[in-house]
Amino acid sequence: MDNATERHWTFLTNHARVLVQIARDPGIRVRDIASRCLLTERAVQRIITDLEQAGYLSHERRGRANHYSVTAGKQLRHPADAGPTISELLATLLRSATDEHRDPASTAPEPPRP
Repeated sequence: MDNATERHWTFLTNHARVLVQIARDPGIRVRDIASRCLLTERAVQRIITDLEQAGYLSHERRGRANHYSVTAGKQLRHPADAGPTISELLATLLRSATDEHRDPASTAPEPPRP
């Protein structure tokens, strides 16, 4: 498949990217989320509305800024993803920088010896 016909896809949705940014910094501005997620501010606002309407996120006004709260115990939305909660997903996505570069195969348990 050449570059012109190659399908473009990613592992994380824009909704997941926005939620990760909010989990990292609950006082983050829409402008900063948009910049970090490579989205428009309008797209971020729509995503935040979606997340709030679905119960994954809430916000309160603090002066001129919003402060967000993630609903940690909420289950993932798709039936095929049933089981993990938002907090479990975010824990994986928000690992420390030292964990990010670790080879997952190197942390796998060794097979039992005969």
